[in-house]
Amino acid sequence: MGPSGSPQISGYRERLEDRVLSPLTTASRAYYLLIGILVLIIAWGIYAYTTQLRDGLYVTGLRDRITWGMYITLFVFFIGISHAGTLISAILRVSKAEWRVPVTRMAEFITVVALMIGALMPLIDLGRPDRVHHLFMFGRWQAPITWDILAITTYFTGSLIYLYLPLIPDFALARDRLGDSVSPFKRVLYRTLAIGWRGSPEQRRKLHVAMGIMMILIIPIAVSVHTVVSWIFGMTLRDAWNNPEFGVFFVAGAIYSGIAALIILMVVIRKAYHLEEYLTPKHFINLGYMLAALSLIMMYFNILEYVTEGYKLTGESEFGFNQLFTGALAPYYWFYAIGGLVIPGVIILIPWTRNIPGILVASILVVIGMWMERYFIVVGGLRTPTMPYEAADYFPSWVEWSIMTAAFAGFILIITIAVKILPVIAIWEVAEVHDEHELAARGRPIEAVPPPVTAAQPAGGD
Repeated sequence: MGPSGSPQISGYRERLEDRVLSPLTTASRAYYLLIGILVLIIAWGIYAYTTQLRDGLYVTGLRDRITWGMYITLFVFFIGISHAGTLISAILRVSKAEWRVPVTRMAEFITVVALMIGALMPLIDLGRPDRVHHLFMFGRWQAPITWDILAITTYFTGSLIYLYLPLIPDFALARDRLGDSVSPFKRVLYRTLAIGWRGSPEQRRKLHVAMGIMMILIIPIAVSVHTVVSWIFGMTLRDAWNNPEFGVFFVAGAIYSGIAALIILMVVIRKAYHLEEYLTPKHFINLGYMLAALSLIMMYFNILEYVTEGYKLTGESEFGFNQLFTGALAPYYWFYAIGGLVIPGVIILIPWTRNIPGILVASILVVIGMWMERYFIVVGGLRTPTMPYEAADYFPSWVEWSIMTAAFAGFILIITIAVKILPVIAIWEVAEVHDEHELAARGRPIEAVPPPVTAAQPAGGD
């Protein structure tokens, strides 16, 4: 019981701890079945990649005129959804939006895992991956790919720190509460990563300072990363990519797809671990409003770009314009425009579909639509002829489809394993906000809120 002496407050905290920590101690048959299926999919993807290593990029749909395809599409896609954690979490922390507290950790999970998968894609795209070290040994600072390596490495490092810092009190809680109910590996892990946390006022002060520094730093880092990703296209001598708005367009698209990915993960976690009390309809509706706002922004950018281009239709832009609206890439573009932008916005803006199932459907459409947008940007830019010859065609081979499926399976697998090791909700932050509200309702001073983790020494010590 905290200093407030309130049974209701301590009861809420105890219920929260039990609910969030219970997945760390048990696993069902369905969980292991899911792990097995994901491992098999990844194994097939590895086989496909060994085929590519053995026979070369000829086994893909890539050729000399279309040198980027599925792999670079996936690279841009995963780097995009990685913005779910840093930008959404950091911006909501800075704005002191209390409703975001149960959401931020899942958002930060997505960031780290998406970066891990996305960073692999350019390596898979290389015909000679054994020469990847040349990028570090002989890379030129004038090259956008060098900027990308630096930006993504910095972003990944910052995102790991940003994920870890709020986990420290919950690692200490797991260390003190779980004991022998978890494996020796987890006991050592929690004890090590808790780094001696006891919830003292000085420790709390230092933690909040560190989190404040990281949430300020991570916002410009995240924006710069997807801006640099856009420059890989924008700095290339291709008329279809000659767009100075690519940076802000890519950043807006990244936040848009990131919010959608976060909503999908929240629905799954909420259902699988019975977190309905903490992930309420309010959280989904608020994120839905953000999704709807981003859909309007994305529609504005599309109108801005294509109306300007379609009005002039000079040079190579006529072919690029026509292939999107009526040509080979039209199915991708119209699904993105209608299914990925218009319909999700309508679903969220209509009151009777503005609920968890409706927002989930909108989010799935957004994720699919944004993948298609990345696809026609990559392929469409290379497919547009730079000389008077017929346009090249591209379609991914079974190798590329297999590796894409394995990439998504790897993304799901890492998150599936992580939720059995790390608390999916920031227990100390949720409890702290709840206790503040309870104390305020009772007319008690906010200073009476108990520390996020009790300073009690676990039985047997460390």
